[in-house]
Amino acid sequence: MSFGRKFKEYLLDSRIDFDLVEHRRTGSSSQTAQAAHIPGDRLAKAVVLQHDDGYVLAVVPSTHRVELGTLERTLGCKLNIATEAEVGRVFGDCVLGAVPPAGPAYDLKTLVDEELDKQPDVYFESGDHRTLVHVTGDGFRQLMAEAQHAQFSHHV
Repeated sequence: MSFGRKFKEYLLDSRIDFDLVEHRRTGSSSQTAQAAHIPGDRLAKAVVLQHDDGYVLAVVPSTHRVELGTLERTLGCKLNIATEAEVGRVFGDCVLGAVPPAGPAYDLKTLVDEELDKQPDVYFESGDHRTLVHVTGDGFRQLMAEAQHAQFSHHV
């Protein structure tokens, strides 16, 4: 098990109760939900987006797709999906593709889709491809208290 260093500090500083769910290595968030035996709507997927002034983190259920146009209107700027190289630079202490939803730990503005606010439990990447962090819905809302909450995704 491997936590991103910044994420681990952020999570421990939050004083939120959590437990870890180990699973086999997977190649996508839907495969991760299956491997961990959890509903995909409860697995938070963090998507790194690039804009002229840097990056933002959009957090949606793994069963959803980010609506870039909606986010662009919400933020008032043009957005693009960050490249793997960009994600690697921003989340250098995490395994590529295993981005935790803790944007503030990486000095990123974070937006959380309101669908996640409705979940009784939420799971998310720890910074590797084999370990998920599990928190209660209240714990997740507390962890994401600094984030902007809006509806900007749709179920796929």
